[in-house]
Amino acid sequence: MSGPSFFDQALFRDLTEKAAANPRGRQHHNFHAMEEPCHRLAIGLQPSTYIPPHRHLSADKAETLLVLKGRLGVLIFDAAGQVREKRVLEAGGDCVGVDLPAGVFHGFVALAPDSLMFECKAGPYCQLSEGEHASWAPREGEPGAPDYHAWMLAQFD
Repeated sequence: MSGPSFFDQALFRDLTEKAAANPRGRQHHNFHAMEEPCHRLAIGLQPSTYIPPHRHLSADKAETLLVLKGRLGVLIFDAAGQVREKRVLEAGGDCVGVDLPAGVFHGFVALAPDSLMFECKAGPYCQLSEGEHASWAPREGEPGAPDYHAWMLAQFD
């Protein structure tokens, strides 16, 4: 067993600096080993990062997201891609996180530079299957992704 891991300002600085330097605009720090049944990670996010709407169909893939620094916008979609709900999650704010049940289409955007979130969900890591990608939203790197990302950000103007 390894020692404790701390959520300190040195970790936050490292993640936000690496996210700013990463062409994808985000950086993960795993607190878990990949074979562990509970995956826990901190993620540095910049407003340039595009995380396409998706869902997790496996019954054990609910996930919890908590904002540690900055602001995130969370969009909840129906199966046709219509926004059912949107919330701003802000460190120290009125709403700091969300617990998402399996099967719910969701996406999120960084609304402030150097934002950080904590994510927890069941392991092991599995790539999204075809039915878990939102068919109505472009995937990262596809044509239309920058425009869709801009639309997601605009939902919080």
